[in-house]
Amino acid sequence: MHQRASAPDMMPPPACCVGVFDSGVGGLTVLTALRRRLPHTRLLYAADSAYAPYGERDASYVIDRSRRLAQFLLSQGAQAIVVACNTATALAIAELRRQWPLIPFVGIEPAIKPALAASAGRPVGVLATPATLSSAKFQALVLSLNPQGDLLLQPCPGLAEAIETLGPDAPGTRGLIARFCAPLREAGCSTVVLGCTHYPLVAEAIREALGAAGAGACLLDPADAVAAQTGRIVASLQTPAARRDAQQGPELIAWTNGQPAALRRVAAACGLDGMPVRTLPAMLE
Repeated sequence: MHQRASAPDMMPPPACCVGVFDSGVGGLTVLTALRRRLPHTRLLYAADSAYAPYGERDASYVIDRSRRLAQFLLSQGAQAIVVACNTATALAIAELRRQWPLIPFVGIEPAIKPALAASAGRPVGVLATPATLSSAKFQALVLSLNPQGDLLLQPCPGLAEAIETLGPDAPGTRGLIARFCAPLREAGCSTVVLGCTHYPLVAEAIREALGAAGAGACLLDPADAVAAQTGRIVASLQTPAARRDAQQGPELIAWTNGQPAALRRVAAACGLDGMPVRTLPAMLE
């Protein structure tokens, strides 16, 4: 079959640069969605694994870590930043926007609205960290939606940390999933919101733990919605001046203050094989 050669004016525009950070490897689920949506955008990822989990920390701790990571990504040329952590979005994104008013920050929050729409009046389960569920931002979200059906809010202390340190398939991780999903299983939840970016890494284990309802369960992960919103921001940044500001380098690169091998392993499972992984500088400690 004849294929036309790409003319110069058909080539994608030079890449913008988007920074992404999370408390650890969970944000790789968001990075994967960003990579699919924005294949020509330079993506920088920072995993704060040495300070994970955020979900059981107070607001001042999460704000401090988020500021440090945002500052680092900006120093590497990021023109927009995705906060790929539900807890950091809930506790820190407002402060980040105040500190850097000219930088677009995209947050992530539990997909409760589409979950309620999909549930047909049946109970909706929400799996999230304690900090996310107790945050004012989350409480305001629930209040604004005024759910008519049951909304089962299930805090999952230790689950993100187990995924991070033990691994998604470890018996300890599976045990926590079974415990936290038991109330949702008893309530017959067939729609479940994954309220932490680590949780899509154990989606199949969650389905199993939900029992009969799990096989056809709707597990809602907002990563694609975050990627779509970031795409709109990138389109607005595609100006000659913005492109000149973006530093040149690998199209996809990650930094961690945890174990590089662990990040590479999860990245490979997410389809991000071969992503360079470097050590976060000591200045962030």
